[in-house]
Amino acid sequence: MRKVTFILAVVSALSAYAAQPNDSVDGRYFRLFAPTTFYHNVADKSLALNSESAGKDQVSDAVDAALLNVYLNRPDLVKATETELKESGEIRNDVNLPIENKVEFVDKVEPPLLVDVPQDIPDTVMVQKPKFWTFKGDGFLQFMQSYISGNWYKGGESNYSMLGSLTLEANYDNKHKWKWDNKLEMKLGFLHTRTDSLHKFKSNEDLLRLTSKVGLEAAKNWYYTLQLLAYTQFSRGLKANDEKTYSDFTSPLNVNLGLGMDYKVESENKRLTGTINFSPISLNYLYVDRLNLGPSYGLDEGKRSKVEFASHLTADLTWKMNDVVTWKTRLYAFTAYKHALIEWENTFELRVSKYITANLFLFPRFDDVGGYDEDWGYWQFKEFSSIGFAYAF
Repeated sequence: MRKVTFILAVVSALSAYAAQPNDSVDGRYFRLFAPTTFYHNVADKSLALNSESAGKDQVSDAVDAALLNVYLNRPDLVKATETELKESGEIRNDVNLPIENKVEFVDKVEPPLLVDVPQDIPDTVMVQKPKFWTFKGDGFLQFMQSYISGNWYKGGESNYSMLGSLTLEANYDNKHKWKWDNKLEMKLGFLHTRTDSLHKFKSNEDLLRLTSKVGLEAAKNWYYTLQLLAYTQFSRGLKANDEKTYSDFTSPLNVNLGLGMDYKVESENKRLTGTINFSPISLNYLYVDRLNLGPSYGLDEGKRSKVEFASHLTADLTWKMNDVVTWKTRLYAFTAYKHALIEWENTFELRVSKYITANLFLFPRFDDVGGYDEDWGYWQFKEFSSIGFAYAF
């Protein structure tokens, strides 16, 4: 009811406005409405003799009467016609329609499986304990054979020889201050000659040596060290056609405990590696199991052992000259201030293939405890070459 009353009030105002002159003197009237449009059905319904829709809709009749009053009294307000509106385009009636979303159902797709990704991810952090110990070793088994006829112009004799070597290392390094290096060296070689009627085989290389060294870092590559060095041999030492035993297991046995400094050698390309140890204060223990061999090693008659203070230097280096040739050298210098001992072991290794190597061994030695030789003096020398199988692990 309120809506009808409002529309009738607007129509009444429109009719009154249309009745006013176009230019009012006192200025009490204002143009409140925009220009209107001429609709054909308003005039048709008013001029028709019998209109079926007249009187059925009060609001519609009032609007038509007001528009007709404007058409008759204020034609200047009519700016367009119904025909022009239709030519400009119809009013869209679909803007007020509800929007319906079209939902399309598709087949469910399983998520892709990730390859090499663990399905169960642990929710705890695993911390692995660092490995402070490292283990390594190498060994070889080599053979030699030479044949010389009885009428060879330079003389000599045929011989057969075999040499085996095994080196084991167990080293500890806590990556902070302490290190502990352990090295066990074992070598044993046999020689057979036809002219030796007393011995079928004689040892030509015999060594059992343990080196254990505890170090506390003092500076870069420098360590305070306590070194234990013990060495002897496996079997009897013999000479051709001689029944005398010159050496044996624990005859002699040398045990040396020294306190000093150790320097770790490592070149930039790591081709030269090793250690140099100097112990100005050391205690040396010498023991012989065969009592009759004591004087040959500086012991008093009837004595099996002795203890003496000394100093010693040990240099153990490996120089990989290239991918084929490697030089391993060990220099040991010992002095008890009454006598001296110098040993310089040199092994040149020629790698023929992965498992085949050829070795050249040179060993000069100085010892003023033994007898004096007219040709060599206190110097001694040993050399041999061999070829055979080698393996490192």
